[in-house]
Amino acid sequence: MVQVRVLGIALDAAQQHLVLLKPFDDELEPGAPRVLPIWIGAQEATSILIALEGEQAPRPLSHDLITTLFATLDSRVERVDVTRIENGTFYAELTLTTPSGRQVVDARPSDAVALALRAAAPIFVADEVFDEAGIPAELAGDEGADGAAGDEGGDDEAKLAEFKRFLDDVDPEDFQG
Repeated sequence: MVQVRVLGIALDAAQQHLVLLKPFDDELEPGAPRVLPIWIGAQEATSILIALEGEQAPRPLSHDLITTLFATLDSRVERVDVTRIENGTFYAELTLTTPSGRQVVDARPSDAVALALRAAAPIFVADEVFDEAGIPAELAGDEGADGAAGDEGGDDEAKLAEFKRFLDDVDPEDFQG
């Protein structure tokens, strides 16, 4: 498992949202640094962006409600693991600390990431998932202040343009095993 951070949210050619996960310490990664793109829904993308920016919606979103419920029940998200990819579908698990002990719960990666951001919980990805679905990090560019892929400077603009070309040609089905 490799610990990752949320690099940002992007759109592919079909205007589908992606969350981009990048290892914290690229030096620990063998070979060229990689980013993991995971397709997510628009609502989850919005929820992740709000959490990345440290903002709050005027009314609680589903992930805010779940976070409040966990706190009310004296539970918390300990960590998130993106565990596998099967037929192009990513799977994740939430590890919760509860009064009755540690619990592991199946979750969609988008929901798990949104909850991890709210709980300041670490996010991990299985090495096999990165091997199968990771893309070169230089295609994603650097993180901007808003958590999205940045485009400052000429070199970064070229990287962003290359990443956009990649997104234009990629399809979620490309990651099916």
